[in-house]
Amino acid sequence: MRPSDHAEKELSRSIERGEWQSVQSLQEEIDNAKKYAKATFKKDHRMNIRIAKKDLAALKVKALEEGIPYQTLVSSILHKYLSGRLVED
Repeated sequence: MRPSDHAEKELSRSIERGEWQSVQSLQEEIDNAKKYAKATFKKDHRMNIRIAKKDLAALKVKALEEGIPYQTLVSSILHKYLSGRLVED
């Protein structure tokens, strides 16, 4: 197998350097990952905000383009901003 791009080449080198380890129980790792993901996106509080009509309309268009509810888009944007993953172009 020949790596076709930079990311694949880096992954291949990483494996060759022995940087990867097998897990004892793959199913346990999968279950833990699911549990952490579910807890990360648990929405247990409500928030009301006032927003300009124009901004709300634009937000709804963006959400429609993404195929998600606009409330979910707002929540995702806030989460990314607070975790430092929202970056400007």
